[in-house]
Amino acid sequence: MSHPAPSISHIGFLTPGNYPDEDPLAGLEQTLQLLEHGEQRGFDSAWVRQRHLEPGISSASAFLAAATQRTRHIELGTAVIPIGYESPYRLAEDLATVDVLSRGRLNIGLSAGRPLHADLIGPLAFDGDWESHDFSHQRVLRFAGNLRGAYIGDQHTLIKTPFGPQRPRLQPYAKGLIDRIWYGGGSLRSAAWAGKNGFNLLIGNVTTGEETDDFFVAQSRQLETYRASGGETRRVALGRVIVPFDSADAITRKRYTDYAAGRYERTLSPQGERRTLFARDLVGSSDEILERLHADPVLPYVSEFRLELPYEFHDEEYRQILHDFVTIIAPGLGWKAAPLLRRSAT
Repeated sequence: MSHPAPSISHIGFLTPGNYPDEDPLAGLEQTLQLLEHGEQRGFDSAWVRQRHLEPGISSASAFLAAATQRTRHIELGTAVIPIGYESPYRLAEDLATVDVLSRGRLNIGLSAGRPLHADLIGPLAFDGDWESHDFSHQRVLRFAGNLRGAYIGDQHTLIKTPFGPQRPRLQPYAKGLIDRIWYGGGSLRSAAWAGKNGFNLLIGNVTTGEETDDFFVAQSRQLETYRASGGETRRVALGRVIVPFDSADAITRKRYTDYAAGRYERTLSPQGERRTLFARDLVGSSDEILERLHADPVLPYVSEFRLELPYEFHDEEYRQILHDFVTIIAPGLGWKAAPLLRRSAT
């Protein structure tokens, strides 16, 4: 079955931000440099994963605050912050600060629900009966409400400051940030909720199988549901794990193919009680990867594409993957570098 040709106007990459347990600075610095490199190569956005209890980025807001001072024009994103561990007010303060420092380049990816490792982190993060804590979508709505910049109290509510009486609201107010909230969708319910509430949508290579064992059928239905629920004019970013090996040596090519082979079995059927479906990793030459991308039934219906970098690789391999993707694969999807980015990459 043929599909319409993709027309990608925005490319980003998602990095895990790994570091050696005994030397976190080395890995965090490498990741900052990778974001700088991505900007120089012409990528439109760079996203970081937020992970807890692992040697990776545990505070996306702190890390991206540093990244704002190392980059000039590439968009920066979090993919995703589990809001269950966060204060919707304090997180809004932190991320508004990051957006102001970036001069309006921040994208906020969020997820709701009981967060990973809650049994271990819950007693450390919350007071009292944390098991009854609110992990619902309402926390995302509270967070978004705080970013809108509305004054707190009524028109007569004032606070004393060194600058005299002022009407209180969350500071700093980051104009436009409310339109750059993304929800990590992986089910029909979450896709409908994101569309209804006006959030952008992040979809990737993991989703939930609802009434189908076919990954692409499930994800296509989610995208259709999102559009029908109010997301017609919002941004959608599609992520796939892509590992081109055009400029890699023979040893690295074998490492890449062995990596994909070790993850292939999980793509054959739904996994676990939640019926999690995984897309196959796209590993091979850029021509082979483009052939498979052109057969992806979801890709023609989005204009933003996110290259998801695997967890297990090294810095020089990430740079090689970014190079092959931006020079061969992205143009094959219809993407063209913005003039400013193209000049900075020379």
